[in-house]
Amino acid sequence: MAHHEVLIVGGGSAGITVGAMLRNQSNPPGVTIIDPSEKHYYQPIWTLVGAGVFPKEVSERKEADYIPPGAAWIKDAVASFDPDNNALTLTSGATHTYDVLVVASGIQINWDGVEGLKESIGKPGTGVCSNYSYETVDSTWENIRALKKGTALFTHPSTPIKCGGAPLKITYLAADHWRRNGLANQVTKKFIKGGGSIFSVKKYADSLTKVADRYGVERVWNMDLVALKVAEKKAVFRHLETGEETEEAYDMIHVTPPMGAPDFIKNSPLADAGGWVDVDMHTTQHVRYPNVFSLGDCSNLPTSKTGAAIRKQAPTTTANVMAFLAGSDLPMSYDGYTSCPLVTGYGSLILAEFDYNNEPMESFPFNQAEERYSMYALKAYALPKMYWHGMLRGREF
Repeated sequence: MAHHEVLIVGGGSAGITVGAMLRNQSNPPGVTIIDPSEKHYYQPIWTLVGAGVFPKEVSERKEADYIPPGAAWIKDAVASFDPDNNALTLTSGATHTYDVLVVASGIQINWDGVEGLKESIGKPGTGVCSNYSYETVDSTWENIRALKKGTALFTHPSTPIKCGGAPLKITYLAADHWRRNGLANQVTKKFIKGGGSIFSVKKYADSLTKVADRYGVERVWNMDLVALKVAEKKAVFRHLETGEETEEAYDMIHVTPPMGAPDFIKNSPLADAGGWVDVDMHTTQHVRYPNVFSLGDCSNLPTSKTGAAIRKQAPTTTANVMAFLAGSDLPMSYDGYTSCPLVTGYGSLILAEFDYNNEPMESFPFNQAEERYSMYALKAYALPKMYWHGMLRGREF
């Protein structure tokens, strides 16, 4: 049985960033990262891949190149947690113990949560596509480019999802493509969401509504996609309040699948009632196990699940882990900051930044609810560089 000073579960954005920040300390603790993946993906760029701006290969790197210097890497997955004994078990059957555990294993995409989706996603001729995986993201652009007339549906489930703005972004990019190619009136565009509004922060919601109106995007609220009748090209939706089911015909449908906490967390003592790691919203420390911390998409921090949120959560978690190891009070508090770079077309973007109270927390000295090319360039060209060379190396910016 191996013992570790700090054991990090997950080698995605949150796990690698915290691992790097811990190893960058003047007196760094021993750090071990558990993750089975050979590849690391910069997923925010997949919106632009799905819109034909970049090839998907720009999002991929080798995981080994981003394991922080001095950190160990266990290429395996966690099967179960035993926090009462400061231990976890891997799928290989090996047990590992720790002084501090950091859970950063991301969100689980439930492709089987929509009947007929798994069998049809990304398959030629089905019209079914999604930006939510490396394997399927190409199919989005193929479908957008091929559609000359008919009905395009874009779904957003009622579950929490990674990057809450992503379903809307691809709606706008597709609408902009059809507009630029003289097809705006040939394609019926519907954004169908398992929620009641276009965005949670009114300042940005008002601007996003104007964009939707400009493109002629119909909005349908409180409807979850539950099944695809692929042979008939019909989507079945269920109303969240009445339970009534209705069908919508489509020529293409971009599906954002339902998502949830990973099963191995959901079934563990670390989970809250919703299945997420149960932490203090300001310190990221577990509410029942003081030597456990969690951040990113698998935690129950009540903010949007974005890479930008992790960028602010990681310094808090790092400082508080270091303090815990030293037997000190936890010094840092996270205010819920998150950011959604909302692409509204080719070359335009609204940069939403806000806190736990859905109050704007803007970084630039202008109204970020206005569409700008500069903010689009920030997303497309600057943020990926900052991610690979800054954030994953444990540098704050």
